[in-house]
Amino acid sequence: MKKLMVIIALSLIMMVSTVWSGTLQDIQKKGVLTCGISEGVPGFSIPDSTGQWKGFDVDMARAVAAAVLSDPQKIKFVSLASKQKIIAVSSGQVDLTSRTTTWTLKRDAKQGVDFTKIVFYDGQGFMISKALGVDSATKIDGATVCVTAGTTSELNLADFARLHGLKIEVLVFDGKKEALNAYATGRCDCFTTDVSQLASLRTTLAKPQDHNIMPEVISKEPLAPLVRHGDNQWKDIVTWVINGLIAAEEYGITAANVLEMKEKSNYPVIQRMLGKSGDTGSYLGLDKDWLVRAIQAVGNYGEIYDRHFGPSTKLNIPRGVNKLWTQGGLQYALPIR
Repeated sequence: MKKLMVIIALSLIMMVSTVWSGTLQDIQKKGVLTCGISEGVPGFSIPDSTGQWKGFDVDMARAVAAAVLSDPQKIKFVSLASKQKIIAVSSGQVDLTSRTTTWTLKRDAKQGVDFTKIVFYDGQGFMISKALGVDSATKIDGATVCVTAGTTSELNLADFARLHGLKIEVLVFDGKKEALNAYATGRCDCFTTDVSQLASLRTTLAKPQDHNIMPEVISKEPLAPLVRHGDNQWKDIVTWVINGLIAAEEYGITAANVLEMKEKSNYPVIQRMLGKSGDTGSYLGLDKDWLVRAIQAVGNYGEIYDRHFGPSTKLNIPRGVNKLWTQGGLQYALPIR
């Protein structure tokens, strides 16, 4: 019996060590985080004139790099089409995908990936040329609609057309750029994807003012970074870095004041978050300053949102449901304790 108990104990130890080893160690060994990113969606992820990736999704990934590698620049971005974004993670091509990806049952349960934390609540909409005189997506009977392959938009579009008895022709493209170009050149009467992306991509058209986004939002699109299924430690790290950025906004911690808040705040929650007391980093296999580095690198959630979507940007997308829960929105950070 004693021998059996020893064997069971050793088996459990092996199981635990298997769960708690993998992606983090690989990243730290190679000294770089590999992240899947979009092909270029203004506001979310797009290379600037020097080739440096900028955007909301980019900053989320840089926060993770800062937490695990102490440097937000130690990151390699891999541009992925919609149909590539899941398999690139599940196959190990990338460590993380931060790329406007909707959290769905099929993807989460059947495609070898785990979602982390919802960073943007969105919904699918339609963009139509003003010249067509259409004021509602329910009036697109007989229209040709552009959509991107490998997205939730295809199924949502089919459901919407069936629900409203619409006969439409669907043109499916491998990439969002190809779909948008087809729309811009008149091959399609309308273009459908997430509303935030429609607002973003409209700014790249020759005459953005000539295109309307219809009032209908036909789906729920909770967007979240994803990691390969089975590495619990790595999933926890990405999840809690994002939780930390949201919590930082709630408690008024910014990129500019994070070090001062760490040293001077007498609020126990802030002391614990920033490593002044306790050791939350040890729960993740990181040091005490993991969240301090992430906030220093990109700021809190609100700073990231305003930098890429705020009133001073070309996009100017109202936060809406992406406000903090304390402001009537859905963004709610789990407690760091």
